Amino acid sequence: MTEEYLDSLLDFRGSDRFDAPTKAALALAEHMTDHPDREVADSLFSLLRSQFDEAEILELAAMIGLFHYTNRFNNAFGIEPTI
Repeated sequence: MTEEYLDSLLDFRGSDRFDAPTKAALALAEHMTDHPDREVADSLFSLLRSQFDEAEILELAAMIGLFHYTNRFNNAFGIEPTI
């Protein structure tokens, strides 16, 4: 993964690097990261449903949540990722 690719994630909505399903998944990840205390708005669910079925949306949310859990656990114990 290049630095340029990672930088493009910051403006994924305006980037032509990502297709519509990827942008929808990134929007869900962004929402779950920035607003862990808020439900997903109907407009975001509509966007997700235009790209994924219900099972896929649940799987996306589960994976995003799992990574949040893992990151918080690692941060609590000062565990650094190994690449």
